[in-house]
Formats: sequence, structure tokens, C-alpha cells
Amino acid sequence: MTLPERCPMHFDLIDLRLYLNILEAGNITAGAARSHLSLAAASARIRAMEASLGIEFLERGRRGIRPTAAGKALAQHARTLLLYAEHLQQDLGEYARGVKGQVRLLCNTTALSEYLPELLADFLHSQPHVDIELQELPSQRITHALRQGAADLGIVSDAVDTQGLMTRAFRDDPLVLVMPPDHPLSSLPAPSFSDSLAHDYVGLASHSALAVYLEEQALHLGRRMQLRIRAEGFDAVLRMVARGAGLALVPLAALQRNLHLALQSRPLNEAWARRRLLLCARDFDALPLYAQGLCRALLEP
Repeated sequence: MTLPERCPMHFDLIDLRLYLNILEAGNITAGAARSHLSLAAASARIRAMEASLGIEFLERGRRGIRPTAAGKALAQHARTLLLYAEHLQQDLGEYARGVKGQVRLLCNTTALSEYLPELLADFLHSQPHVDIELQELPSQRITHALRQGAADLGIVSDAVDTQGLMTRAFRDDPLVLVMPPDHPLSSLPAPSFSDSLAHDYVGLASHSALAVYLEEQALHLGRRMQLRIRAEGFDAVLRMVARGAGLALVPLAALQRNLHLALQSRPLNEAWARRRLLLCARDFDALPLYAQGLCRALLEP
């Protein structure tokens, strides 16, 4: 035996609001008036709702209407859906006014580990209606994502091409070569990156944006970094270097947080190591108000 084919259920918010108004008023005429509909239009909507499922929602009688069992279930769901719709409207209204939203911020390794944690935490604490989606990527991929509109803001090294983007200075971020005190390179006042590639390295995890960048610089020289071990985070890298595991290239800010370790450091001759970090966007003025607020927080001295 095959069941009769039913039409798809197509209720809209007007239907649901009308149905609840009819239940509260006790008859279709008064419910239609509350919904600012004519009696004919209201009756047609209720009949269409019932026909779409082949179920009666209302029992009609001389004293008015009352809901069937299905009608009571519909009323319960209708109240929930209308409440969600009201919350949705309120939330979207806040987005439209620019007071609520989510900012997608892409950044390189140094920005994520050295500069952003406290800045972002303070911003989130002061702006409870704004969320941040934070992702670490190499600087070149960040600029590509910004040009494609796949992110709101990015923090990149000034060594990459930022054509087509607006930029503002974020931080000076030189890279320094660190080594144990007795390392052979410690006798050189300013060793080159090429000099260092003859020695063992302690590197960051392979997914780190800085690790990718440094390996690319070695490949430009036709060389490879001799990585003995990879570690998560600059602190772990520096502790391993201090115990003689190899060299490392780290931001000066990371070294300054670890001055208690027995380390020697040297600046690199390469221009790409004397880098600055830039805050980037396609158009700062076109950002939503909440994203502009994050820009101000990041650029405050």
C-alpha cells in the first residue's frame, strides 16, 4: 500500500505568526486582523498550510477554533522559530550597525607568538560583541588572501610584495642568529646566512610560516638548512640552542624574552633579516566598524 503523495511543506514566518495570532484570538477573523491580513487571505494561508501536509491544524466549531494535536505541535515549533527569527534580526541589526561581527586576521609566526596575544586579548575583553578568527600563514599567502577578499586584515613582513594593498607600520622585527657561547660562528661580528648554513640548525615546526620562509631563503642560495630537530615555539627552540643542539634564527623580540639563557646572538647581513611587520588591508576605510576598531587597537603605541 502506498501512502498518498504530499506536497512539500512551505511555511513562512507570516504563516506561523498568523497561526499563533488565530490561536490567541480564538477565531480566524480576529487572528487575521492581528496579522493585518484580510479574512480571505488568512483563510487561504491556513488551508494551504494544512494541504501541504494533509493534516488539519484547527478544529472549527460554533464557538470558534481550537488546535488539533498536530496544531498544538505546530504552535510549539512556531513559537520557537519566531523567537529564533527575532534573535536573528537583532543580531543582524548589530552587524549592520557595525557593532558586532567577526574579523578574520592572518599573521606570520612572529606576530602570532610575540606581539598579538596580549593585544588581541585586551581587545576581546573590551569588545565582547566582536570575535576574531586568527590564522598563521606565510606572508606571501597572506597578501594573496587579502587581495582575494578572503580575510579582513593581515600582518606580514615588509619583504613581500604588498602592491594593491594598504599598509601601516606595525612593528620592527629583525631576525637574529642565536648560538651557544662556544659556537664557531660566535667569533664573527656579523655572519651571513650563507655562513650559517654550514652548521646544524634547530628549527620551528614545518607548518610554521617562519620555518617555510627561512627554508625558501636557503633554497635561493642553492642550499638547504641542516635541521637536526624541530620544536613548537621560539622558547623551546632557544632552550635547545642554549644546550648546544644547533643554531637558530629567531625574532629579536623572542630573544629579549629569554635573556636568562646562555646564548650568543648576531645580526645577519641580509636585508630580508632586517624586516618590519606591516598591518595590511585592501582598504582600511572600507572595513566594518568593528574591524576598524581592531586596527586602532593594534596600532596604538
